[in-house]
Amino acid sequence: MSGTEKTAVGPALPILDTEELKRLCDFLYRRTGMSYGEPKRYYIERRVAERMQRTRSVGFAAYMSLLRSSEAEAQQLINSFTVNETYFFREEHQFRCLGRALLPEIVARRGPGDLVRIWSVPCSTGEEPYSIAIWLLENWALVDAYHIEIVGSDIDTRAMEAALAGEYGERSLGRLPATLRQRYFEPAGADRWRIIGDLRESVSFTAANLTDAAGMAAQRGFDVIFCRNVLIYFDDASRAAAARHLYDALNPGGFLCLGHSEAMSRMSDRFETRRFEDAVVYQRPGAA
Repeated sequence: MSGTEKTAVGPALPILDTEELKRLCDFLYRRTGMSYGEPKRYYIERRVAERMQRTRSVGFAAYMSLLRSSEAEAQQLINSFTVNETYFFREEHQFRCLGRALLPEIVARRGPGDLVRIWSVPCSTGEEPYSIAIWLLENWALVDAYHIEIVGSDIDTRAMEAALAGEYGERSLGRLPATLRQRYFEPAGADRWRIIGDLRESVSFTAANLTDAAGMAAQRGFDVIFCRNVLIYFDDASRAAAARHLYDALNPGGFLCLGHSEAMSRMSDRFETRRFEDAVVYQRPGAA
């Protein structure tokens, strides 16, 4: 049966032949840097089936045609493939490192009131950049002495909308101390909490794709970048491209924090590895 004749959309049913699967994976790879293939067939088919059903596409060929002609549908497909598993104060040891080691180095050559820029990418549904803001307010004595700009970015537009809304459930807040929940959140319904307005306004959000050279060229001048637990979904070529773009986005002397299972030494030799008491981070060489 050819791709144009297939109409099955049940996620448990095979809807893609080998060539169709490859075409879809190639499309995702070009757009996101995420590498998929035969081992992820069920995961892929489930999401494609849902999008075909929602767009009423009669067969895979028709859906691929729609993907090529509709940026909105391409984004919806990308959104369905992103993983947004996170929570407040995840890998908190890196926040301790930020306050105890990274920021003191950065501000050592700056005066009060100067700009310090921190980027969380991917930011998912906002827990990570908001966590940075809360942690600094609670733990960095100089937080009011400098102009701290925190930016969150993600390729998933649906996640970005949730981040802007700033509303969370118990799963996201489970590791946040009760005192901080009371201080920075307000009730938003049954088992739902919303970040207070002042804190929401302290974080800005913008779309970003780590492997897109043109888009990443607009991301510059950061002192610290948190890029955690996304590069594990890339292949070697995509990881190398992301490393180049992250390097360029940092100021000289700026720091990059990766996830616990990621190591920059496997992707690029341009960064210096710095081992602090609380965390291992990667630094762009040069004067801070």
